[in-house]
Amino acid sequence: MIKNLETNKKLWLSVAFLSLIAALVGVFNQDVYSTVLRSDLLPGTISQDFVTILAGATLLFLSLKTDQKDTKKQILILSLLAYIFYGYGIYVIERMYNGLYLLYMAIFSLSFWALIYSLLSIDKDALKNIQAANWLRNLSAGFLIFTAFLFYFLWTSQLLPLMRTGEKIDFLYSIYILDMVFVLPAILISATLVIKRNPLGLVFAPILFIKAFTLLFSVGLGNLLKPLFNQTAAPGETGFYLVLSALFLGLGALSFWKANFQKEIA
Repeated sequence: MIKNLETNKKLWLSVAFLSLIAALVGVFNQDVYSTVLRSDLLPGTISQDFVTILAGATLLFLSLKTDQKDTKKQILILSLLAYIFYGYGIYVIERMYNGLYLLYMAIFSLSFWALIYSLLSIDKDALKNIQAANWLRNLSAGFLIFTAFLFYFLWTSQLLPLMRTGEKIDFLYSIYILDMVFVLPAILISATLVIKRNPLGLVFAPILFIKAFTLLFSVGLGNLLKPLFNQTAAPGETGFYLVLSALFLGLGALSFWKANFQKEIA
């Protein structure tokens, strides 16, 4: 599906290699966060590093193993690039000025442009063969729209009090920026493409589903890790993120299973 595969592979491998270095340092030398992070945010940061290690290792493996016709592998690669872009966007925007900050910036930039280059390299002729049943289209579009409006509502309801008072929060403001500027518009665009039966929608939907799973799972895992850091986990919040991540994983798996990426449905 993706042309210029060798060039794309070099970009993918670079992102995988750099993200593995940054995440491994974060997990095994947690002091790197001591001067740039509140203690209550450390479990979530470490859990994100754990997930990034898995994502980076998977990206490394898939980059070496995928070939021109491995459409599903390439879609999974793009979803991992999207996760890494988001994860290190948090570190960059939150101004985590530790010894790894320039590395964070390099990963943030490289993953973004690798994702853009890969999307621009999609073979338009190959898109013509991508099809899915109407029920899968309707389910994908409906869940994408629901997710976009859910998080627009949640984040706007948290931003409005800050806008009224002019208060500037010290941490986690990156989530509002990344979601409301990049992710949620991308979700709505993908839903529109699915509804209009544009085959790109069937490519974008699983990318967003898997990206959402990795991110939300890391948040839920961070809550589960809190007792290890002498903190109390909130069961409701933990359950919300784990259940939502499981739903996204199921939708991503369903998209890979039921959508036809190679040839037209008979």
